[in-house]
Amino acid sequence: MLSVKKVTLDYELSLSGIDGFPVIGWEIESNQRNVKQVCYQLQVSDDKYFDAVLFDSGVISSDASVNVNINEILLHPSTRYFVRVKIKDNHGEESLWSTAAGFITGLLDTPWSGDFISAETLADKDNSKVTLLRKTFSLNNDSAVASAYLHVSALGVYQFYLNGGKVGNDELTPGWTSYHNHLLYQTYDLSEQLKPGENAIGAELGAGWYKGDMGFTRDRNYYGEQTALICQLVIHYEDGTRQIVVTDNSWRGDDSPILFSEIYDGEICDASFEQEGWNKTGFDDAHWRPVSLVSYDKKVLTAQGACKVKKIATLEPTSIITTPQGDTVIDFGQNLSGWVEFKVNGNWGDKVILRHFETLDAQGNVYLDNLRSAKQRVEYVLKGGATEVYHPRFTWQGFRYVKVESYPGNVSPENFKAVVLHSDMAQTGQFNCSNEDLNQLHHNILWGLKGNFIDVPTDCPQRDERLGWTGDAQIFCRTASYLMHTRNFFAKWLRDLQHDQTPEGGVPHVIPDILTGHCANDINLAEGGTHSAAAWADAAVINPWTMYLMYGDTRVLENQYQSMKGWVDFMLTHSENLIWRYKLQFGDWVALDAKEGSYFGATPTDLVCTAYFAYSTQLFSQAAKALNRTEDFERYSALHQQIVQRFQDEFFTPSGRLAARTQTAHILALYFNLVPESFRERTVNTLVELLREHDGHLVTGFVGTPYFCHALSQNGREKEAWELLLKDDFPSWLYQVKAGATTIWEHWDGMKPDGSMWSADMNSFNHYAYGAVGEWLYRSVAGIEADADEPGFKHVIIAPTIGGNVSWVDAAYDSVYGEIKVRWQVRQSSAGDIVTLDVKVPHNTHATLKLSGIGELLSARDMTFKLQKNSGFAEVGSGDYKVEYLRA
Repeated sequence: MLSVKKVTLDYELSLSGIDGFPVIGWEIESNQRNVKQVCYQLQVSDDKYFDAVLFDSGVISSDASVNVNINEILLHPSTRYFVRVKIKDNHGEESLWSTAAGFITGLLDTPWSGDFISAETLADKDNSKVTLLRKTFSLNNDSAVASAYLHVSALGVYQFYLNGGKVGNDELTPGWTSYHNHLLYQTYDLSEQLKPGENAIGAELGAGWYKGDMGFTRDRNYYGEQTALICQLVIHYEDGTRQIVVTDNSWRGDDSPILFSEIYDGEICDASFEQEGWNKTGFDDAHWRPVSLVSYDKKVLTAQGACKVKKIATLEPTSIITTPQGDTVIDFGQNLSGWVEFKVNGNWGDKVILRHFETLDAQGNVYLDNLRSAKQRVEYVLKGGATEVYHPRFTWQGFRYVKVESYPGNVSPENFKAVVLHSDMAQTGQFNCSNEDLNQLHHNILWGLKGNFIDVPTDCPQRDERLGWTGDAQIFCRTASYLMHTRNFFAKWLRDLQHDQTPEGGVPHVIPDILTGHCANDINLAEGGTHSAAAWADAAVINPWTMYLMYGDTRVLENQYQSMKGWVDFMLTHSENLIWRYKLQFGDWVALDAKEGSYFGATPTDLVCTAYFAYSTQLFSQAAKALNRTEDFERYSALHQQIVQRFQDEFFTPSGRLAARTQTAHILALYFNLVPESFRERTVNTLVELLREHDGHLVTGFVGTPYFCHALSQNGREKEAWELLLKDDFPSWLYQVKAGATTIWEHWDGMKPDGSMWSADMNSFNHYAYGAVGEWLYRSVAGIEADADEPGFKHVIIAPTIGGNVSWVDAAYDSVYGEIKVRWQVRQSSAGDIVTLDVKVPHNTHATLKLSGIGELLSARDMTFKLQKNSGFAEVGSGDYKVEYLRA
């Protein structure tokens, strides 16, 4: 039985507010093997029953089932559309029409009629209060509402209300972007929520990233000095008429009971200042002040259809403890990003004061030092009477623990819950195995992503930073894209990277860039500049390429192409005889082979820079090939070869010794394929020697760590890769696990064995960078690998790395074609260890199974293995397969 399981639009099940027709994809379901699509038919309608078909592709002979483009249909603004598909396969079966997927268009090219309005003045530029805006309007009485769509954005962070109810379930909208170039707006369907006659709309506005106190420099007003709202409510009536309600000078404004709200410092709310019914009809706003109009370029407004920040989960307290110092502390058992929602009963003027933090110190007391200047404090003043419920709305905290500084009555678990916030992305990766420490490591990596993917990929969610450091996002990108569907998240962030690039193509250290012009008091950044560090700036190339590899998505490559090219050309311009370095370089950041008191690892900067110069140039040439830009492909392929030769001449001796005797130097040379083939064995052996010199431990930092296990396993040293992964004393991934971590730490010894801390200055316990080893769990341990020639897992390479005394691994990745599953199990027998491998290959794809360490092939039904020595491979189509073999 052939069917279309689901239809996706820009990789989402639905979209609300888009500027152009989305790419279409679908998953195929069948009870047969080797299923390939031979043709499809697409239809588009503006009614869910498809009574009126606006577009019919006819039968298209094609195996394409992802990244399908339709360019022949003219979209109208503020309109809902539906897409459905049916297919035929190579077995002669034909599906029924799929369930339709829907999307709502934004304003498209229609100019905004509304203006940005504010309840603040320029005198409020240093004010962190929240303001209220409201307006009433009446529906036309002559006809029923057919549809109503709200388009809304803000300078600051907003929450929007209709007739007293919050509109949508998004948080921290409109998010953080390079505002002057790229400001997102959101779209909501209000068709069922408007009521006959009079309606009231309103909004609360906080400072947020726009004008708030941001960065470790603690400056503010990076983008402007007033919060402001813009909205356009488009109402279509069944008689064909239309009504538009917009932000203009007819709105009224006032102050919110939230007296203070900042992302780092938290919120102060005095509920006694609440104005009951302020966002409903019948409220008297005569005492409210007129709004002012704020001049802002509306052309930068861009529709955001998906991947907005949402409440994802709630956690109950695992315990309430009293510390040795006598503090009452709530433990939620998991380091997370979000806020605490609490219930409280008390009198007018009573207070709830909460301080959020990540860890207890060695004595079991509250530890706040690593927050630096961030207060992470929530204060709520009761109005008294009935039970009151509160959580912050314009900030979030990074925490596992909460110190209760004030609370009327008993601190009971049922009155508190932690609300987990992050960008809304479907989880795509699953990993379990017989080693519980590895399972916890995977958990920690996943929660490191959850804690830091809050609209931008932040470095950490708790201290006075929370910036989109490009290096962190680059090294973790592939891991993140196994764990969750990150395409839309990274596409949005990469657009800001492109906007914030220098005219010459340099890439800022953080995106959005708020360091440039604000780092006079930071010696390194003041002297070395705020852009173009190797491994950091290379996010401009590596992240778009990763999106192509994981999703087969040429749109991101197209959108970022000039940005990618600009960065490679920047490196070329500033290189000397193809050896590149530029001003401030972070190198192998916080590597353990750094000099005492330094964050900069021992690997020479020019080696790191030139290695990444080669790597990004190679990836860019491949991107040019994928986009059929032949001239650029040939030019940059040749440049890549020249850089590789120059690297070899500069950093290898004639006898084959890599001049820099560090783990990271050897890792980069191997993983980036910079080693002359005749020197490869020596380079691998030296890397193993360097590992053994530290008793099998790594001493790498941000640059070397992500590729360490790959550099070993890809060069015949799987045993050493497993041993490295499974080390559980300092420094290692499992050292953190053994120490009770629930996320990834910023430093290998963030907390030392005696409970003391690495440093108060830069010591996050939720910092995903070293979690990049998750990529090795999926690509190597499970063996689920993509093929650049058939990206998006159209061709799946399944080559598990079995070892580490792990008796079984059960992993899955939900690709754009469907779920890829790998389970391997090792069991003992009288003849030796027997490996059983079960795999699932999605329909409309094919796979190559590559096995190593085969002593004897015992069973491989419906597969033909080609064996050579102790290795073998088989080509298979879609379906479920099982292989058994005796290990050599």
